[in-house]
Amino acid sequence: MAEFKLPANSIVGKGKHFSAPAGAKNIKTFIIYRYNPETDKHPSTDRYEIDMDNCGPMVLDALLKIKNEIDASVAFRRSCREGICGSCSMNIDGGNTLACTKPIAEIEGDVSIYPLPHQPVVKDLVSDLSNFYAQHASVEPWMKTTAPVSPDKERLQSKQDRDKLDGLYECILCACCSTSCPSYWWNSDRYLGPAALLNAYRWINDSRDEATGERLDELEDPFKLYRCHTIMNCTEACPKGLNPAKSIAEIKRLMIKRKM
Repeated sequence: MAEFKLPANSIVGKGKHFSAPAGAKNIKTFIIYRYNPETDKHPSTDRYEIDMDNCGPMVLDALLKIKNEIDASVAFRRSCREGICGSCSMNIDGGNTLACTKPIAEIEGDVSIYPLPHQPVVKDLVSDLSNFYAQHASVEPWMKTTAPVSPDKERLQSKQDRDKLDGLYECILCACCSTSCPSYWWNSDRYLGPAALLNAYRWINDSRDEATGERLDELEDPFKLYRCHTIMNCTEACPKGLNPAKSIAEIKRLMIKRKM
């Protein structure tokens, strides 16, 4: 498997240092990427010493403590705090994950926190995911049917067909997988990336959807699908334990099958 870890202090300069309160004994240092493209010429990293005896167990707890008690200028996204919204995705200790579900105790030494790799930075840890969301929308992630259904009935599905959607519908669009993929780093303008392709397969694999051929036609492109080289970083990075690489392989298999 190819490494996608970021060095703790690469490509950025050293910034401010915020010491822990006097008397603190259980201290952990958090190194946070700082960059405002509207005002800063270059990125930097600020160091924050936190008294862990007065901090929650997750990285997001430390970020909230830093923002609320030490430096209100630090920018990051967060919402549910339960690993279901994908808002707080970032690069922590060299790997893409969710700040709300990443235990601080798992990290030895200083905790380095960067934005998701190879994405434009809005400010600090906030990445611009406009392209990522546009790619997700491009696969038309909704049920497409032509057969009419009676107003008083549902579109029924067998338990076996419903089970085929497990491991697909749980995607929270955190972008951890796509932004850990080297193919996506270099071809994100044309390669849809693991998240969009997993969501495409979710509908291709839905027995109620009637647009399988149309969906496969849309993906029959040298870049949209075939830039995947099965590096498997996407599967390694997914905080929900999903396997985008398998979904991409299944789409490729269907492409071959329809040509036979």
